[in-house]
Amino acid sequence: MLKRLREKDHSMIIRIILLMVYDVMAFVFCDFFALYLRFDFSIQKMEIKYLIKALHFLPVSIPLLLIIFSFFHLYTSLWLYANEREMFNTVLGAMLVGFCQDILMTLLNAHMPRSFYVMFPFLFVIFSVVGRFFYRFLRMVRHVLSMRMQKSSSRIMLIGAGDAGRMIINEINHSEHLTSEVVCAIDDDPTKKGKYIRGVPIVGGREQIMECVEKYGVDQIVLAMPSITKAEQKGILEICKESGCNIKILPGIYQLLNNEVSVKKLRDVEIEDLLGREPISVNMDIILGYVKGKTVLVTGAGGSIGSEICRQIAAHDPKSLVLFDIYENTTYDLQQELRRNFPELNLVVLIGSVRNTHRVEEVFEKYRPDIVFHAAAHKHVPLMEASPNEAIKNNVFGTLNCARSANKWHTKRFVLISTDKAVNPTNIMGATKRLCEMIIQAMARTTSGTEYVAVRFGNVLGSNGSVIPLFRKQIEEGGPVTVTDRRIIRYFMTIPEAVSLVLQAGAYAKGGEIFVLDMGEPVSIDDLARNLIKLSGFKPDEDIKIEYTGLRPGEKLYEEMLMDEEGMQDTENALIHIGKPIEFDDESFFAQLDILKKVAYQDDEEGRKMVQEMVPTYRIGNTAG
Repeated sequence: MLKRLREKDHSMIIRIILLMVYDVMAFVFCDFFALYLRFDFSIQKMEIKYLIKALHFLPVSIPLLLIIFSFFHLYTSLWLYANEREMFNTVLGAMLVGFCQDILMTLLNAHMPRSFYVMFPFLFVIFSVVGRFFYRFLRMVRHVLSMRMQKSSSRIMLIGAGDAGRMIINEINHSEHLTSEVVCAIDDDPTKKGKYIRGVPIVGGREQIMECVEKYGVDQIVLAMPSITKAEQKGILEICKESGCNIKILPGIYQLLNNEVSVKKLRDVEIEDLLGREPISVNMDIILGYVKGKTVLVTGAGGSIGSEICRQIAAHDPKSLVLFDIYENTTYDLQQELRRNFPELNLVVLIGSVRNTHRVEEVFEKYRPDIVFHAAAHKHVPLMEASPNEAIKNNVFGTLNCARSANKWHTKRFVLISTDKAVNPTNIMGATKRLCEMIIQAMARTTSGTEYVAVRFGNVLGSNGSVIPLFRKQIEEGGPVTVTDRRIIRYFMTIPEAVSLVLQAGAYAKGGEIFVLDMGEPVSIDDLARNLIKLSGFKPDEDIKIEYTGLRPGEKLYEEMLMDEEGMQDTENALIHIGKPIEFDDESFFAQLDILKKVAYQDDEEGRKMVQEMVPTYRIGNTAG
């Protein structure tokens, strides 16, 4: 590595020296050529005194030249990627050199013919520009000839004939490593139709996309419009996904502002891009206010939600961050990531189960967390249907262990990660999560000092065990893609969005609330599967089959966020609401929990029925939605 860096530095020094030598030679030649023009292209007519004056003035002119050109960065620019800015700097620098020489010659009585003072700057500008851009021109000619001699690896349609599109075309045209060819551009601005961008024809607006894909033999589409809204982006992608082309997208406007637009920045279109809504934003100052300087414990830290909670908290300057999880592999990966990205973070990583009362007690006693995010849970609906007592042990009594330890060791805030499946549950997983919410509400009413809250939300895109990774794997294997029912719909949010809202909801906690996150519009799982197939370059039902397998035990057609008894109260964030607490007898509830624990740990088949007695809205086996 060090050797390569030295070689790179050496080649850069050689390049700078060669440029300086060229400039000096061009300067001397322009001196001579300006006089040659003045005397009508006749060396015999040229007065020797002017040549002598020009030669005597070189010790002054050459240092001046090198200083001015260095000031304009003309020796450190990458001329392979030179654009209008480099052209402007070259012209301005060369003109300044010429005018400075003219002025100094006049002041030092090195008088030259009057026409010399005009012709020399003009000639030096030409030679400076030509010298610098000739190398780039040769590279471009070689690239074009190479493209014509060999078949392009892909034919690209560019959507967006603006600055970002221009930069993308420029890089593709001048790269030795890319054999792609931009064959046409699309832009909704009607005044651009029929014009060219970097030699690429602008063929019309989005309504021409499908027609031009076929006309130009396009196999890749690049969306280079980083400033458009998510809704506008979705509209374009809905058309593009029907083309069967590979689709790439330039992520954001910030890259254009930072001049970071590059082919390397392009990414594949994700299913999130088709949701058609702007990313959810939260008040980070509020989050910073209650996390900064605090000891934060995250249970289930290695999971999809738990790990993202850890990432976002690590960025908000906690006193210490304690990771607690039973699964060592994912927790180890997270530990390494946090150490790389936050080297100053006081990070503690512990392995253990929330079921183990003694281990949980030991962790709380030793680290005395100010804030707890309880994300540890079994969450897979079909698996828990087959092992209901495991859901009860882990979800219900894992939560109870942590909640009681939080009270005993004076934790200020305890945030339970809940789910929309806790509302009118039709499966044991959802029913146990409803019991977890009831534990939080009961603890809030019967203890003091700790603020217990729950945050309830729906599915998160790309989380472990979610439908997106499953569909992708099935597509990679050639299908079929399995959908339980054509009618099934779900609410979706990205993991970072869900977690940022969880963190902000935690800031609103006063005790006993169930915060409900606004998940936006529901998404058809059937549409989701079909869009993923299209984005992968296949046709649904032709290249990749879709099979409908029927609802699984405990599965609903749609999820709910609130029970009928729960009202809706708004917060400062329009995407976070508070469900009205449902009253129940706390003493009787805790007595029932004692009995349920015995039943679950004896692996008694009555565990499911007892949960139904404690959660009246739990409908066993009802999957109609």
